[in-house]
Amino acid sequence: MKKVLFLFVTILIIFSFLYWQNNALMITQHVIKSDKIPKGFNHYKILHLSDLHNKSFGKNQEKLVGRVKKEMPNVIVFTGDIIDRRSKDLKPAADLIDQLVELAPVYFVHGNHEWDSDLKRELETMLIQKGVVILTNEVRLIERNGELIEMAGIDDPENGRSIPTSIRLIKEKMQPDLYSIVLSHRPSWFTTYTREGFNLVFSGHAHGGQFRLPIIGGVFAPGEGFNPKYSEGIHQQDNTHMVISRGLGNSSFPFRIFNRPEIVVITLESGN
Repeated sequence: MKKVLFLFVTILIIFSFLYWQNNALMITQHVIKSDKIPKGFNHYKILHLSDLHNKSFGKNQEKLVGRVKKEMPNVIVFTGDIIDRRSKDLKPAADLIDQLVELAPVYFVHGNHEWDSDLKRELETMLIQKGVVILTNEVRLIERNGELIEMAGIDDPENGRSIPTSIRLIKEKMQPDLYSIVLSHRPSWFTTYTREGFNLVFSGHAHGGQFRLPIIGGVFAPGEGFNPKYSEGIHQQDNTHMVISRGLGNSSFPFRIFNRPEIVVITLESGN
C-alpha cells in the first residue's frame, strides 16, 4: 500500500510540475539604450510574443491577455508560429488577436508553421481584418512625439525565398538614418542581421531550447541542433541587439522543462 501511495504521489508531483512549467506565464523585462533611439521614443515599450502554436492560456486566452494588459505596451510584435501546422483550428489565435489589437498596434511576421499550414490564407485574412500589420518583407514607419523609427519584417525561408534575399528586399525600403526594428522568426542568422546594421531584432523559433539545464542552457533548437547558441535572451554584437523569445506553446514535443512560457517586454531608452 505504501509503495502504491508513494508512486501516486510521485506521479502527481511530476504532472503538477510539468503543468506549471508549460502554463505558468512569466514576464522578462529588458531595457535597450542607444543614442540612435529618438528622444520621442524614450520609454517606448515593446511587448514581444512568439510561437503560440495554438496553445490557450485560460478561457479565450484570458490569462495571457491579462498579463499583456498589465504591461501597457506601446506596440506588440509577434514573431511567427501563432498557429501550428498540425492543427485546423484558428480559434486560439483569433481569441488572442481579438483582444491584443484593443491594447496596442500589432505587427506580425510569419514563421515556418504558417507557411506549412493549410490555414495560412485564412489566418492572414483574419489578421488583416482585425487590424494586424503583416510584415512580409515590408517596412512601416512608426511616429511618436513628432519623430520616426521603422519596423520591418523578414519573411520565413519556408516560403522558398532565402533570408538574404528577403533582407535585400527590405533594405531597399529602409532609411539608414532611422532606428530600425526588425522582426524575423529565425534567430540563427544573428551575424547576418548584425552585418546588415539592423538596430533591434526580435526572433523566436527556438522555444528556449525546449529543455533548459544549469550551465548548459537550452538543449535543442530547430536549425541549431543541440546546445544552441541562440535560444533565448538578449544578444549584442556591434550596434545590433537581438531579443529571442522562448515562446508560449510547443510543437512536436509537448513539454517544456525549466523553460516556462515567456512574454518579453523591451523598453527603449534614448542615450548611451
